[in-house]
Amino acid sequence: MVTFNLLLNAVVSGILLGGFYAAVTIGITIAFGMLDIVNIAHPVFIVMGSFIAYLVNRMFGVDPIVTVIVASPLFFLLGVAIFRFYHAAFEGSGRGSLRGLAFFFGMLFVIEVTLLLAFGVDYRLVRTTYIGPNVGFAHIDLPLRMVMPFVGSIALVSGLHIFFGHTFVGRAIMAVAQDEFALSLMAVDTVAIRQLAFGIAIATAAIAGGFLIVIQPVEPSLGREYIGRVFAICVLGGMGSIPGTVIAAFILGVVETMTSTLWGPSWAPAVSFAALLLTLAVRPSGIMGR
Repeated sequence: MVTFNLLLNAVVSGILLGGFYAAVTIGITIAFGMLDIVNIAHPVFIVMGSFIAYLVNRMFGVDPIVTVIVASPLFFLLGVAIFRFYHAAFEGSGRGSLRGLAFFFGMLFVIEVTLLLAFGVDYRLVRTTYIGPNVGFAHIDLPLRMVMPFVGSIALVSGLHIFFGHTFVGRAIMAVAQDEFALSLMAVDTVAIRQLAFGIAIATAAIAGGFLIVIQPVEPSLGREYIGRVFAICVLGGMGSIPGTVIAAFILGVVETMTSTLWGPSWAPAVSFAALLLTLAVRPSGIMGR
């Protein structure tokens, strides 16, 4: 019975963790999966969101999730500015995507060093009423610090899924992802559509940053731990597929918590990526890939 309870709690914890992973990855699904922009700096924007939430929480006591929702339009504008520079320097000039990757790689280190100079290497945390308490249900313990980000993540991903599937702009972004040239023949400004989509991707990073600092303390280099994970979830789910991203995030979350429970946390990354390779060997296009 004890073993069953442990496994049951591991599965539930994995689902909660998977919901958070979906929020962390959704920006990569848009930028990399839909726009073919290898934004390797995406996790550092998440950490930026975390530190903004930390500062506002420390100074004014505002809930970190509320803070990042309010700050997300600023991140959207930041994403638009970054895309304009990226397009002018790399896409518009016809230079290869490898140089674009180097651009985002450099941006990752510039932002990380800036955060290090501003905040140092110490871990920072926030204070809210739901960090600490658990909610018990039968034999399951649900930590509120995981439940709140899970609910927010599902709301974020669901909202984006509705936006992409049921609005004109969302469908235009999906069309750019499928055939940009064909869309340009219909007198649509594909650059403006791509710019909007990249801004949305960066805005989601801010919101994910609020979820991150609720779940755990953060420090400036924490984003590096998520680089491989977010791209793995994006590829596993199927490039550009939001439902696939959610399914892959749940799979990875459950695999990690089950592995940590049975064999220890050090095995979790290895087993997770082994599951990724096994799935791609069976279905190379990903779970929801075309």
